[in-house]
Amino acid sequence: RAWARSQSRLTGRDPKKSEQELKDEEMELFTKYYMEWKGGRKSGNTSYTNIPRFYYRLPAEDEVLLQKLREESRAVFLQRKSRELLDNEELQNLWFLLDKHQTSPMVGEEAMINYENFLKVGEKAGSKCKQFFTAKIFAKLLHNDPYGRISIMQFFNYVMRKVWLHQTRIGLSLYDVAGQGYLRESDLENYILELIPTLPQLDGLEKSFYSFYVCTAVRKFFFFLDPLRTGKIKIQDILACSFLDDLLEYLNLDKDHNGMLSKEELSRYGTGTLTNIFLDRVFQECLTYDGEMDYKTYLDFVLALENRKEPAALQYIFKLLDIENKGYLNVFSLNYFFRAIQEQMKIHGQEPVSFQDVKDEIFDMVKPKDPYKISLQDLINSSQGDTVTSILIDLNGFWTYENREVLVASDNDNTADVDDT
Repeated sequence: RAWARSQSRLTGRDPKKSEQELKDEEMELFTKYYMEWKGGRKSGNTSYTNIPRFYYRLPAEDEVLLQKLREESRAVFLQRKSRELLDNEELQNLWFLLDKHQTSPMVGEEAMINYENFLKVGEKAGSKCKQFFTAKIFAKLLHNDPYGRISIMQFFNYVMRKVWLHQTRIGLSLYDVAGQGYLRESDLENYILELIPTLPQLDGLEKSFYSFYVCTAVRKFFFFLDPLRTGKIKIQDILACSFLDDLLEYLNLDKDHNGMLSKEELSRYGTGTLTNIFLDRVFQECLTYDGEMDYKTYLDFVLALENRKEPAALQYIFKLLDIENKGYLNVFSLNYFFRAIQEQMKIHGQEPVSFQDVKDEIFDMVKPKDPYKISLQDLINSSQGDTVTSILIDLNGFWTYENREVLVASDNDNTADVDDT
């Protein structure tokens, strides 16, 4: 016992206290000494002791009043957000101020503005524009101007794009019945159905065609953005993809508003420099209805041309280039398509390039197993399939290839200018 008493004096523990009491005492002492070490001041704000409520369950189907309250509050919130956006008059005023404060000299026909004038416009443009006049945005749009300026048009387009994205986000959210940031198929159908009358591209379109556009657009959204087939897609994903732009481009090409594209209408696709020979092959090989292309066939066409490095896209284009269905391209095939490029060059007042030179360059790039035939696999293995196909079907693609050394030199000069500054 004498030994136990001496130990308790040394450790400071009372042998009569339980283990739990000793732990509580230890924690109390630790807290006391820790607070003294931190400064000894106890905060008067004790809100940290209570975790605020952060989850609110959705109203049940039978809670009609709560559902109505939720819908009304969301509508008011979205209306307030909408009022924060720049309207047409405010955008026109912004353009007027930018034009008034442009900084000389112009680059070609493009007006420029330096950072000092940029800030002046920001002060005069109003509170709604304040978010756009930051150093970060100016630096993002600053490229290789030797005077440290940005393009007024590029900046204005940036603002317009941001406003459009916010407007679209608000518009889509109005159809988000659940208020959870996603749309069901019926929600998206209703959105696009009410969007169509506002599109200038569809001015005069018969209402009987509305369902066609709605169906095709919605199916594309859900096919690509809902791979697990959950029946809903995120509004953020809709905004991030280019499907709305693709739909609008299709509608813009469809001049007679019959829901189909003729060869003449498709010829305006992109830069409008695809050759007639290639377009003839598209309409010969792809599924058409009375000689016209529907939206689904158009989407296949666009996906192939915009992803020419991909094997699936090369397979699509190769089938069009293989006019004899032999499974390979020979000199005859190459010459057949390149003649159309030469004709376009003449129309634009350019001296046609010799086919013999182009043919040799193509075979050098691809390095096929058979020196006289180029198979699909040869194109894929060469990693030059996008370049070869562009040379044969698109004047703009051929021009880019033909002037590649000049373009590279220009890029190097621009890089050197940036290093000097």
